[in-house]
Amino acid sequence: METTAASRSSRIRRHPYQAVSPAPSSEAYFDETSDEVHESQDDTRVHIDPNDTAEHAAITIDEAIERLTMGRFQYTILCASGLCFAADAMQVILLSFVSLVMQREWNLDNHQTALLTSMLFAGAMVGTLCLGPLADRIGRRPVFLIAASIICFFGMLLAACASYLSALCTILGIGFGVGGLTIPFDTLAEFLPAKGRGTNLLLIEYFWTVGCLYVVAAAYCTLQGADAQWQKLVLLCNLPCVAALIIGYVCVPESPRWLVSRGRCDEALHVLRKVAKINGLDAQTVFPQGLELAQEEHGPEATIADLLQPEWRAITLCLWGTWCGFAFGYYGAILTITKVFKSSDSSPSTTSPYSFDYSAIFVSSSAEILGTTLAILAIDRLGRIPSQVASYVAAGISICLLGILSEEHASRNILVALGFLTRVFEMCGTCSTWVGTAEILTTEVRTTGHSAANAVARIGAFVSPFVIADNSPRNIGLVMLLVHLFTAACVSKLPETKGKSLGASNPSVEDGNDVLLDQNNADIFHADECTIEGTSALT
Repeated sequence: METTAASRSSRIRRHPYQAVSPAPSSEAYFDETSDEVHESQDDTRVHIDPNDTAEHAAITIDEAIERLTMGRFQYTILCASGLCFAADAMQVILLSFVSLVMQREWNLDNHQTALLTSMLFAGAMVGTLCLGPLADRIGRRPVFLIAASIICFFGMLLAACASYLSALCTILGIGFGVGGLTIPFDTLAEFLPAKGRGTNLLLIEYFWTVGCLYVVAAAYCTLQGADAQWQKLVLLCNLPCVAALIIGYVCVPESPRWLVSRGRCDEALHVLRKVAKINGLDAQTVFPQGLELAQEEHGPEATIADLLQPEWRAITLCLWGTWCGFAFGYYGAILTITKVFKSSDSSPSTTSPYSFDYSAIFVSSSAEILGTTLAILAIDRLGRIPSQVASYVAAGISICLLGILSEEHASRNILVALGFLTRVFEMCGTCSTWVGTAEILTTEVRTTGHSAANAVARIGAFVSPFVIADNSPRNIGLVMLLVHLFTAACVSKLPETKGKSLGASNPSVEDGNDVLLDQNNADIFHADECTIEGTSALT
């Protein structure tokens, strides 16, 4: 039986529970008689009056997540999701080294070498189209574990490959698992309270950067000397994903948002009480007996075709353009920098069969730490859209100058500085894109929409190795500049999600009585206003 927005709101007793801790030595509590939130000077704990939760009282899932606050549970999910993110980053950086090593060992031409990396993106494109919708059907947790298991299995199998064809097939399998790594990110987003969600989601990007640095350090240790073996490098790079699989299996429950969207509110409330306990809260105070979660309307299962319906079409196409452009730019930058500093190493070791300027590559990779920090500082201050536009334009200019000046034989220090700036701005832009995408999409279509965007991104990533392999640095730089400008143009057409509840930019709200609450549940926006804000800039 369908429940209208009006009937839902009549069943919901709103509790102005503040997820944000008040100033030190203050306490917030709800006064039933005056419908106000008061502060006392006892401690920083937030309480709810148990008398305010009558036997049939109901709250929304957004309000329930706010009650959890940010605690140990969310940081555990962050760790598991972050290790999956690191695994994704490490596979790309790994292949930027291993593909060049295989080219030498197996006498491959440039097209065959580029195909090794492109197979990862081809597999990811298929994997994200399969695993993303699957997560909307069977849940976040099982697909989280499936994706991590696939990467672990094929990652170990790659180390045993002895031929070009077997390596291609194995890398395709790794890519299929990588395609499911939007699921851990979305799972984390669905457990985070609105206050500071953008900042907390960006913490996961540090794992990406550490993964990149880990690969460079591991390559230095395993590809140096006469006994250099790329198989050791492959096995070392598989360890973080194994750790993610273990932590995910032990610590990651099903998303309560997904459970509510499927009508399984009792299960969602059980998960929420367990999370509250892990976070050090009194579960029976935060979610008293008799409290219910408000039912959400459940339509048919989301498909890719739903994203192209009139209410979603403009946002979907802009998201796809953004993801295709940033993936081409990000992975193209990694491959370009590796190519530039491979050829710039004028004094390779006489004992090593492989020659890379590890220090330059490490410095450029470490730039992502600064890029992530810059995104954290900007995303909740400037907003999601301005942060992305500025970052992509700056990254395009930096990589263009790197390509041009490398042909002009500029000094190594200048090239290192440009490589550093490129990675800073690439990381800042992509961080903001990941956060903004998860916030724009609603629970019912989040993993399907996010995965569809990720699949389109893999198209851009698939093409980038061939562009990098067959062009001069100058031409690469000019192409990269154009791609980055296109990406910034697509981003500028997307709705801003700063300060809104998860999915609050949804343009598909049909009932004018529906309301969307901002991150503090204080300001009410009518859905018809939000529709105008979310779509007018796109038409």
